Amino acid sequence: MKTFSLSPSVIEDYQRDGAVVIRGALDAGELALLERGIEANLAAPGPLAAVASAADDPGHFFEDFCNWQRIPEYEHIMRHSALPSISAQLMRSQRVRLYHDHLLVKEAGTRQPTPWHQDQPYYNVDGRQNVSFWIPVDPVPRESTLEFLAGSSDGTWYMPRTFMTQQAKWFPEGSLADIPDMTLQENRNRVIGWALQPGDLVAFHMLTLHASAGSANRRRVFSARYLGDDMVHAPRSWRTSPEIPGLKEQLAPGSPLAHPLFPEVWAVPVAEIRQ
Repeated sequence: MKTFSLSPSVIEDYQRDGAVVIRGALDAGELALLERGIEANLAAPGPLAAVASAADDPGHFFEDFCNWQRIPEYEHIMRHSALPSISAQLMRSQRVRLYHDHLLVKEAGTRQPTPWHQDQPYYNVDGRQNVSFWIPVDPVPRESTLEFLAGSSDGTWYMPRTFMTQQAKWFPEGSLADIPDMTLQENRNRVIGWALQPGDLVAFHMLTLHASAGSANRRRVFSARYLGDDMVHAPRSWRTSPEIPGLKEQLAPGSPLAHPLFPEVWAVPVAEIRQ
């Protein structure tokens, strides 16, 4: 397992703001490997692949989920890079499980923005110890990067809506808090985001509100998601994203994610736990 030491201030920032930037987390060899995996994914999309931009968009927004088991480059990065080590530190967790991967590609000229949302309502897990990584293999200028509302991972669930039409399909209107008005200066003052170079990444909590604009340049991003000690299975009455068929029959509600789909990729040695 590859280690990567974070400063206490970065971990505190993650716990407080729900998002941090980490520079140079992947080396040149790992970036080349990840880029090969992304291109293999684009050449042969999985069953969950989708286009998330309108037909008249001059660009193209493509996404795909859950391909680490068939794309060895993804599996290597998710298991053997510094990501598990970074995850354990940010989550303050003794153990780390792989949750899933997510590819997001905005081709040059894509106008389609990613609206403000949080990921938690779309998922089939509950708990506080989690982290998602947003890892570009192309340079990302500040205007095209992923932005976050600092402090929005405090526990509030916000109404999830469809990205294209902003419909509330999963919960009745009024049953969850509405996304804050991001045109207000008081909210804009809390927005954080960073220009990124290949090798950099941003880490964020499943409850952190985030969004991004379109992209003038090609923007290939690999997202890797991990679960910590307190995360449990939470079957939903709605279709989750990604949907994992058959899991409800195999794992009871509230049970740890001890399943081959979520392999353990990091564990603090027992000797260190006892110190």
